[in-house]
Amino acid sequence: MAFEDIENVESPTGAILAMRFSPAVGPARAVLQINHGVSEHSRRYGRFAQFLNGQRFHVYAHDHRGHGLTKAPGAPAGRFAPTDGPSHVLDDVDAINDLARSRHPGLPLILFGHSMGGLVALNYVLKHPEKVDAAAIWNANFSAGFLGRVAQGILRAERMLLGSDVPSMLLPKLTFQDWGRGIKNARTPSDWLSRDPAEVDAYLADPLSGWNPTVSMWRDIFDFIFTGADDSLLAKAPRDLPCNLVGGAEDPATAKGKSVRDLENRMRKLGFTQITTTIYQDTRHEGLNEINRDVIMQDFADWAVRVVERQTKNLESA
Repeated sequence: MAFEDIENVESPTGAILAMRFSPAVGPARAVLQINHGVSEHSRRYGRFAQFLNGQRFHVYAHDHRGHGLTKAPGAPAGRFAPTDGPSHVLDDVDAINDLARSRHPGLPLILFGHSMGGLVALNYVLKHPEKVDAAAIWNANFSAGFLGRVAQGILRAERMLLGSDVPSMLLPKLTFQDWGRGIKNARTPSDWLSRDPAEVDAYLADPLSGWNPTVSMWRDIFDFIFTGADDSLLAKAPRDLPCNLVGGAEDPATAKGKSVRDLENRMRKLGFTQITTTIYQDTRHEGLNEINRDVIMQDFADWAVRVVERQTKNLESA
């Protein structure tokens, strides 16, 4: 099965998840489960999947509800669910996790998430720590703080005035458009994603990417943010969980990597012992689509191999 192919997976939530899988080349080391970001979809991770297959990793990825080719009751493009959106998203992730583990018993599973997918990944770890052997949380911002609460207030007002199922009028201006304005000599409003013009153009030409989320989806995203920002909840995660935190030094969505460092500092204060953090110089939001992507992908593979080998040795010596 090629990563381009779609396998429809029925989730307990009622969603029909558009899932992609590509197998390891040679004896598999582990499974990688990818969670994509907001306003994009799993097919954009094909190059990453192919690279990791060559490093002997099975790769799974699905389109989150309200994204890509996934179909779910009450979840048109731009909305997770009429109610309890975060729970539905996490239950869908759990369905893919269960499927991957059942197909590859005994292999470690690394949960990967980019941007919104990083929010989802950490929230999943907090809900199902026993189902994740390592986590990669890339370009995710859990440092919303006071401004995040203001944004939630704006969304409540928009819901009262406009409803939940329409695109937010103000949040794109405070996020995507503001991040775009932060790039000097920008060629397009989406140059904050990458310095590679071809990748930006592909994103802009993709009908399944670049749309504005609904008021409902934005509210759910902030629920993910503030859950991950709660130290009392983060403290419940295993302290020895290997975590790979990645950011870009020119990523406006994470305050140029500062929010990634903030997460690292919180985790270290709570006693997490296996954190690897890299902030790539000159790199914008989508490291996997940046001009230095080959270095970024190889660094990740090296980390993943070390984690898997260490866990294997620990099992053998137990």
